Amino acid sequence: MSAKKINKKKANTISLSGKCLIAVPGISDIRFSRSVIFVCANAKDGSMGLIINRPILPFKFDELLKHLDVALPEVTDNAPDIVYGGPVESSRGFVLHSSDFSLASTIDIAGGVSITTTMDILTMVAKGMGPQSCMVALGYVSWKEGQLEEELKGNMWLICDGDKELVFGTPYNKKWQKAMERIGINPNMFSLTQGSS
Repeated sequence: MSAKKINKKKANTISLSGKCLIAVPGISDIRFSRSVIFVCANAKDGSMGLIINRPILPFKFDELLKHLDVALPEVTDNAPDIVYGGPVESSRGFVLHSSDFSLASTIDIAGGVSITTTMDILTMVAKGMGPQSCMVALGYVSWKEGQLEEELKGNMWLICDGDKELVFGTPYNKKWQKAMERIGINPNMFSLTQGSS
């Protein structure tokens, strides 16, 4: 087998988990306009991610706990934001957080970012015993087998590295711009006619 074929095969097996998808300007699906999606899982049978730049305002963490019947005496001052994670199962919650915290159900993704989906983490966060940084995402984005790859070929998304600085350390209204800048693109100069190799 030639080196060229080996490299091509390797490129096709690179996981997108821990990467961020950046919606191109003028994306055809307006639900994802200027979205930045942190890819939590990318497997042969499909992919899953969370939109990280759409806070649900004025919905608060204590309101979420009440809605979930989590009885706690007090919510900490540094309560996490609630974000719109995507259009699939909007009543389902995910806690995207820094990797300094872990429970048995926690999955470490990449770049110092982990995900936990059990109720225990909400209790820990409310008591001030949770991760240093986190957000609660309601809903998610999913792709069936081969769908994300086709969307990438169709130039719907750009890709940048995802890490806790972009996910948690960048203001929501700056994440899309910051993600574009990470790959050396000025959004104002971006042309939809540019192809990807």
